[in-house]
Amino acid sequence: MDERTKKLKEIKDEILHLSSSPLYADRIRDKVFPVIGEGNHFAKIVFIGEAPGKNEAETGRPFCGRSGKLLDEFLKSINIPRESVYITNIVKDRPPKNRDPLPEEIEIYAPFLDRQIEIIKPKVVVTLGRFSMQYIMNRYGLEKELGSISDLHGKVFETKIAGEKVKVVPLYHPAVAIYNQHSKETLMEDFQVLKTFI
Repeated sequence: MDERTKKLKEIKDEILHLSSSPLYADRIRDKVFPVIGEGNHFAKIVFIGEAPGKNEAETGRPFCGRSGKLLDEFLKSINIPRESVYITNIVKDRPPKNRDPLPEEIEIYAPFLDRQIEIIKPKVVVTLGRFSMQYIMNRYGLEKELGSISDLHGKVFETKIAGEKVKVVPLYHPAVAIYNQHSKETLMEDFQVLKTFI
């Protein structure tokens, strides 16, 4: 087992036993899984969503429901195989009824995300939705650039993570495209920005 896989497995084991999380009891009661992340441990691009939904919690896989099908479609449109990227969320357990993650939930799970990013060492971090955009931009020195996702989607920001240059690209969450054709077209266009990083 290579070093990165070993370190990512340590994170998985810690999250599996994270009884201090307010979402842990729901996970045990509902017999569902935390969603740690999946993909290439040497990925150039890491995608970060907000929190798992119902399908994700039932399978332990990120973006495997309707949003996941759209994400796959967007990746395909720029010829990036899903298995070549890494996909995760800030919050690793499903909030009840798919509600937005609470600040204290983000606070508990975010250090695991920080570690995942530092282990994988991506060149590009793509945030999906406003929660991951706000967290990543605040966390990595881009707080002065922060605005609404409707202003920032598809733009490219440069920062450093663990001393390495990284580009941060905020995008809408694919879920917005489920019911809105215009959002789908916007996301499809925004994904073209990622072509330049392949």
